[in-house]
Amino acid sequence: MAKKTVRDMNATERKHHSLEVKAFRSTIMGAVVLGVAAFVIGLGIYTYTLVHQYITEAFNLSKSAAAILQETVDVEPLARDVIREYRALPDEKREQTGTDAYRERFSSYTEREDYQMIRKVLGDFVNAVDIDDIYLAMYDRKTCALVYMADPDDDPETYVLPVEWDPVNEKELNDFLGSDGSSEVYSIENTKNYGWLCTSGVPIKNSDGETVAFVLSDISLANVANGMRVFSVLYLTAMIFIILLVGILMARHMKEKLATPINRIAEAAQNYVDDRRKGIKTADHFSSLNIRTGDEIENLSLIMDDMERDLTEYEENLTKITAEKERISTELSLATKIQADMLPNIYPAFPERPEFDVYAAMDPAKEVGGDFYDFFLVDDDHLCLVMADVSGKGVPAALFMMASKIIIASNAKLGKSPAQILTDTNAAICSNNREEMFVTVWLGILELSTGKLTAANAGHEYPVLRKAGGKFELVKDKHGFVIGGMDGLRYREYELKMQPGSKLFLYTDGVPEATNAEGELFDTERMLEALNIDPSATPEQTLKNVRAAVDSFVKEAEQFDDLTMLCIEYKGDAPAADVQHNI
Repeated sequence: MAKKTVRDMNATERKHHSLEVKAFRSTIMGAVVLGVAAFVIGLGIYTYTLVHQYITEAFNLSKSAAAILQETVDVEPLARDVIREYRALPDEKREQTGTDAYRERFSSYTEREDYQMIRKVLGDFVNAVDIDDIYLAMYDRKTCALVYMADPDDDPETYVLPVEWDPVNEKELNDFLGSDGSSEVYSIENTKNYGWLCTSGVPIKNSDGETVAFVLSDISLANVANGMRVFSVLYLTAMIFIILLVGILMARHMKEKLATPINRIAEAAQNYVDDRRKGIKTADHFSSLNIRTGDEIENLSLIMDDMERDLTEYEENLTKITAEKERISTELSLATKIQADMLPNIYPAFPERPEFDVYAAMDPAKEVGGDFYDFFLVDDDHLCLVMADVSGKGVPAALFMMASKIIIASNAKLGKSPAQILTDTNAAICSNNREEMFVTVWLGILELSTGKLTAANAGHEYPVLRKAGGKFELVKDKHGFVIGGMDGLRYREYELKMQPGSKLFLYTDGVPEATNAEGELFDTERMLEALNIDPSATPEQTLKNVRAAVDSFVKEAEQFDDLTMLCIEYKGDAPAADVQHNI
C-alpha cells in the first residue's frame, strides 16, 4: 500500500499554522515594519526641521547683533586686548579660568566703555528675543579654546568675564574660523550646565578683512526632545491601533478569498490522487469546484482542471520547465563571470593619488571560487583594503562572496573602524546564514596623510609588511573568529605605521597552500623568499614575482584553489617612526 503523505490538520495546528493565522501574522509583521520605517523617517524629518529652525534662528540673531555692534561700537580694541592677554598667560594660570582669582585678575575689563557698550547691545537682544545667551568671543586655534570677551548674562553662576575660556572640539573650531559669515555655521553639543545647546554665530572683521571676534548665540534644544517624545507617543498609539485593525480585517478577507478556496482545491487534489490509485478515471474533481474569486486562486482551479483532463499536456509543460531551468543555470554561470569582473581591475587604480600605488589579482581555479579583494577610498584621507576567502567552491561561494563584499564595503563607507566593520558584517551575515557558510577577512584602513594603518583580522592569513629599505616579514597578528561562524562576536584591531617606501602584501591561503605533484605545500617561507627576490619592486611586479615562484614550484600540478594577492606601496610624506603592533 502506498504511503500516505497528506493528513488533516488537528484543531491546535489549525489555530497556529492555518493560512488564516499566517495571513494575520504576515499582515501584522508587514504593518509593523512599515510603521516603524514611517516612524523613523517621520521622527527624523521632524527633528531635522526643528533643529534647522533653531540653527537658522540663532544664526540670524547673531548676524543682526553683529551688524548693530559694528555700527555702534568698535569691537577690535577689546577683542585684540583680550586675545593678547589670554595668549600671554602661562598654562598653569590659564587653567584657573572661572576661579575668583582669575576673574579678579581681569576685572578691569568690565570698566571699559567699549565693553559696557557691547554688553548693553547684546543684553538688549537677550531681553528682546527667545534666546538663552548671546555673547562676544573668539576661537584660539593654538589652544583649541573659545575665549570670552563680553557676555550680558547677570546670573553669577553662569556668567563669564573677559579672558575666561572653554575648550572646544577641533571640528567646531575649524568650522567657525573657516566661516565668512555668509552661510550658516553651527555646533550642537550636550553641555554640563545647560544640556543640549545649538550655537551659531557670525564673524566680526576689521578693516583688513581679518576676523577679530565672533557674535555667538546659544539656543536650548530641550524643546526638540519634548517634541520628539510627544510625537513618538501619539504615533505609536495610532500605529498599534491601526495594525490590529488592519490585521483582523485582512485575516477575515484572506480566509474568505484565499484559505477556503485553497482548502477546496487541496481536497479536490487529494480525491483525484485517491481515485487514480484506485483506478477510477473520472475528470470532474476540479471542474465541479466552480471557484469564482477572480484572481490567481480561480486561475489555479482552472489550471488543475486542465491538468486533470490532459496529463500529457502537463508533462510537456514539465519538460519546458526543465529546459527553462537549464537556461537559468546557463545564465547563472554567466552571472558568476560578470561577478568576477566586479573586483577592482583597472590599473593604475588611483592615478591622481601619488601617496600610494596598489595592485591586486585573482587567478581562479577551475571551479568558481569565493576569494575576493577590494580597495577603495572611504574619504580623501583613508583607503580601505580588504582580502577575504569564502568557504566552499562554486556558485554558492561566489554568491556568498558578493554578499560579503557588499556588506563590508557598505559598513566601511559609513566611516566605521576596522573592528566595528567586521563586527557589524558578522552580525549581518549571521542573521541570515542558513547554509552556515563563512568567510575569512583581513581588513585595514590606511590614513594616507600619516601612514597609520588600522587593521583587524577575522581568521585570515597573516599580512606581510616591508618596512622602508627592509625586507618583507610576516606580521603575526591575533586572529578573530571567521565572519559568519558565530553571532555576537566582537573583533579587535591593531595599528601598523607605514613609512614612505613601506609595502604591505595580502593573500589568501591559495598561495602558501599551492601544492606540487608530490603533495608538498609552497608554504609561507617560499612565499617570503619570492617577495624578497626584489623587495623594492613595484606592487605589480611583486605579484608577478610571487606568481612566477608558485608556478615554478607546482609545475604541471592542477591548481586546486584560487590565487588571490594584493600589494600596496605607501609613498606619502609620513614622519619616520617605528612600526607599531597593538596586537
